[in-house]
Amino acid sequence: MFLAVLAVCLPASIVRAQSGVQRPAQSTASQTTGNGTYIVVDPLANVRYDNKYDVSLGLAYDHIKAGPSLLQGSNLGGLDLSGSYWFSKHWGLEGSGRAYVGTSGAAPNSFKNLNGQNESIQGPFVAQYLFVGGAEWLGPHNKHGALIAHALFGGAYGKFEQDLRGQSPALVGFYNDQIAPAAIIGGHMDLNRSPRWVFRITPDAVITRYGTNYGSKVTQTDVNFAISVGAEYRFRAKRR
Repeated sequence: MFLAVLAVCLPASIVRAQSGVQRPAQSTASQTTGNGTYIVVDPLANVRYDNKYDVSLGLAYDHIKAGPSLLQGSNLGGLDLSGSYWFSKHWGLEGSGRAYVGTSGAAPNSFKNLNGQNESIQGPFVAQYLFVGGAEWLGPHNKHGALIAHALFGGAYGKFEQDLRGQSPALVGFYNDQIAPAAIIGGHMDLNRSPRWVFRITPDAVITRYGTNYGSKVTQTDVNFAISVGAEYRFRAKRR
């Protein structure tokens, strides 16, 4: 008898208990703030072009002719260190120091060494060092990047005689070691990685006017291509 009463009453009590429990409402917030949610942060949100100073350093390439009539050019590698002072949003002053070293092709040659044996010079070492400065203009830009143009003027020190074993540069068709006028026309292509750090590519035309002090004493204007790839840092100081 007791078991029969229990069998009738127990299901009824379970139904009443379930009807008295309120199911929690699903909220949009719980679906969007749980595990696996990504918080979007824009690393370029604070990019501004109001800095007063910046500096950049890059690995550099330069193509030159080591002599006035050489058929073979020189592919040189080195470093490009540049800095800027901005006195307005679009205009600034830039200074740049660049060092390039490598080897060059030489004109066909032959000479006798101290032992009276015939020798020739192949692929001698050459170097070019540039020290220039001038105007810089900020062109189209946004938080992602910028295009910057510059025209820089100064001097170049060309080192052409170091690896000639005491022979005249005329033997291989080279210029003499010298300081000569130089100009760099080109600019920067900047890709912002943060408000301070920038990935920078700098393609340029490098113009030099070297000469020789032997034979006809040729002075020649050469226009060659150079490019550097590196990083720029914008200092926190802002223009007023």
